[in-house]
Amino acid sequence: MARRLILAGLWLAALVAMLLALVMSLLQLLVGSRRAVRVFVGADQTLNAAIGGSEDETISSRAGKGAQRGVWRYCLLCKLLDVVDPGHCRDSIEQDEGKPAS
Repeated sequence: MARRLILAGLWLAALVAMLLALVMSLLQLLVGSRRAVRVFVGADQTLNAAIGGSEDETISSRAGKGAQRGVWRYCLLCKLLDVVDPGHCRDSIEQDEGKPAS
């Protein structure tokens, strides 16, 4: 029971930290700071780790590798991202992070 309480406390602290980071990065984005991009990439990597990916890889990199393997959900995500930023998944692939592309 004590371990669950500790984990719940850590989860809550991480949630507060992430919300604060996103608010601060939004403010930095409004004033034109590149630091905001680093915070958004960190949030992206955190979400990727939370859904079972590597903690050092972005969701776009993971999706790009998955699309190369023909995994339908990654193909769909990459097609959606292509509407906003053509070639985003392909250009975001980090060969040295996560599972290999092939």
